[in-house]
Amino acid sequence: MQKLTIATSNPHKVEEISAVLGPLGIDCVALGRTDIPEPDEDGVTFEENARIKAVAYARALGETVLADDSGLEVDALGGAPGVQSARYAGLGATREERDAANNAKLLAALAGVPDARRAARFVCVLTIARPDGTIVAESRGTFEGVIGHVPRGANGFGYDPLLVLPDGRTSAELTSEEKNARSHRGNALRLIVPKLPR
Repeated sequence: MQKLTIATSNPHKVEEISAVLGPLGIDCVALGRTDIPEPDEDGVTFEENARIKAVAYARALGETVLADDSGLEVDALGGAPGVQSARYAGLGATREERDAANNAKLLAALAGVPDARRAARFVCVLTIARPDGTIVAESRGTFEGVIGHVPRGANGFGYDPLLVLPDGRTSAELTSEEKNARSHRGNALRLIVPKLPR
């Protein structure tokens, strides 16, 4: 496999994926077309949504595609926001506005919840599909921590400023190299490498 189209418009995801797969000689490219309608991600699990995206884009592009579905699970909220992580607050025209609204809603939902009950994790499920829609590889990675009380850090995106890791830093306070070595997406990528079609 020399080229892999990443089914996302999020440049941060493409960078994270390229950092792991690029050294293996795989050219990771973002979706270059905007005329393909986004498939309805109506699955109830990360796995279902990743499969929906991978198959839809692989068939539409006629290329091998890697899709991911990822989000945050908070134990005290019964696993929410889960598959709704990107749309949790339902507000914001830009990615930055949505991230800020989602983080504010999460902090409000956890107001008064003690630290001992704020366990959470990022989850990333990766699926690779061929142009005919055949799924050829899947993996699931997690990144454990607790939800902090205030956002900290300028790196990353989404809920990164709120996930406090065992070393006391948030995900947004890690360097790109540290995050790739430890994150849910990094873990999922390392797990999918042995399954990549040759």
